[in-house]
Amino acid sequence: MNDIILPLIIGVIAMIVGFIIAKILEKNKASDIVKSAKKRAASIAKQADKDADSLKKDKMLQAKEKFLELKAEHERVILNRDKKISESEKRAREKESKVTSELAKAKNLTLGLESKKKDYDERLSFLDKRQTEIDKMHRRQVEQLEVISSLSADDAKAQLMETIKDEAKTDAMAYIQNSLEEAKLTAQQEAKKVIINTIQRIGTEEAVENCVSVFNLESDDVKGRIIGREGRNIRAIEAATGVEIIVDDTPDAIILSCFDSVRREIARLSLHKLVTDGRIHPARIEEIVKKTKKQIEEEIKEVGKRTVIDLGIHGLHPELIKTVGRMKFRSSYGQNLLQHSREVSKLCGVMASELGLNPKLAKRAGLLHDIGKVPETETELPHALFGMQLAEKHGEKPDVCNAIGAHHDEIEMNNLLSPIIQVCDAISGARPGARRQVLDSYIQRLKDLEEVAFGFKGVNKAYAIQAGRELRVMVESEKVSDEKASELSFNISQKIQTEMTYPGQVKVTVIRETRAVNIAK
Repeated sequence: MNDIILPLIIGVIAMIVGFIIAKILEKNKASDIVKSAKKRAASIAKQADKDADSLKKDKMLQAKEKFLELKAEHERVILNRDKKISESEKRAREKESKVTSELAKAKNLTLGLESKKKDYDERLSFLDKRQTEIDKMHRRQVEQLEVISSLSADDAKAQLMETIKDEAKTDAMAYIQNSLEEAKLTAQQEAKKVIINTIQRIGTEEAVENCVSVFNLESDDVKGRIIGREGRNIRAIEAATGVEIIVDDTPDAIILSCFDSVRREIARLSLHKLVTDGRIHPARIEEIVKKTKKQIEEEIKEVGKRTVIDLGIHGLHPELIKTVGRMKFRSSYGQNLLQHSREVSKLCGVMASELGLNPKLAKRAGLLHDIGKVPETETELPHALFGMQLAEKHGEKPDVCNAIGAHHDEIEMNNLLSPIIQVCDAISGARPGARRQVLDSYIQRLKDLEEVAFGFKGVNKAYAIQAGRELRVMVESEKVSDEKASELSFNISQKIQTEMTYPGQVKVTVIRETRAVNIAK
């Protein structure tokens, strides 16, 4: 037991002695660190004092330099101020001397004016006396003249005035007559010059409308598919479009005949789609025709927009733009209406520029002058008055509306734009090859044929085909029976016979069709 405890006690004592020795060493080391820190602090403080002294000296030198600069600047400012004050005093002395001299002159002038005024008053009094004497002499002379002529002064004055008036009237009438004759001669020469220059500057194209279109085919085999079994396809196309389809011996082509170019274009595009697609049957035909009609309506809008942009006309109402587009598919005396209106618009713009008028307004009126020829609904008004109403409805200016309404003298012209439109319309229609009266009367006869059919109840569609030799009438099966269809055909033929003039014979065909449609779901 003692062998174990004794080494343990010795170890503990050794640890204690080691700890004490370590503490003593740390204390000595700390005292050395403190001493070295104090020495370093003393040296830093001494160096800081030196730096502070040098910084203080630098700042004092800078302050002295700044003071000297400010002092020099202050002295310069004071010198400039003194200089300005001396200059102001000098100017004031000069102005004072000028004012003194001006006052002396004004004083002298006042004295001179007073003397002149006195002299003027004396002369005025002298003139008054002379005027009084002259008036007395004038009255004595007038009295003597009245005694000699047996007339009073008022009567003599009246006679003299009448004589002068008569002479002035005679001279004025002669001058006016000469001026009018000269103006007429000059006006005729200028008008001819303006018209010739206008015509020469516009390049025209002959636009003659036809009533047939040729539809080219890849081969004659397609003709059989277009005709269909027992002719049902061709009948469906004719019923849907109102266009007569002529299939003859012409190789690789069929002919589309219709006086209405819109119908003819719808039929042409529909046939193109059907032939390209390959599926040709009545239901498909009706679907394609409906789509084509919508396409033509979009094309009409696009044509109107392009025309307005090409002519530089802005702010036109969308409905008028659509009306302008419809002109592409209308003709007037065989002349395409859109090309005619474009031509008139260009002529009006050039002529208005030559005469010093507004060319943009003239081009606008020229383009719209025949919009009454393409109404959406039938009207009894002349096309000029109807076009004027359309223009007024869509916010056109009064000058443009009057030019449209007066270009065929239906109303009175009230501005210089109206005769220009009338003249340019005549120029466009008068050139060789522009118009054909026969075609226009022929188209009107076909329209009248269709209108006769629409005058009966139950008629849904009516198409004049075969150059007016046949009228096909589609009736509603719910309103017209088979017996009434025969009676309707007879009544229409009798009305055509009694009310219309036409060459040859007109065949009236009434078609009544009953459809039963159901959908399998």
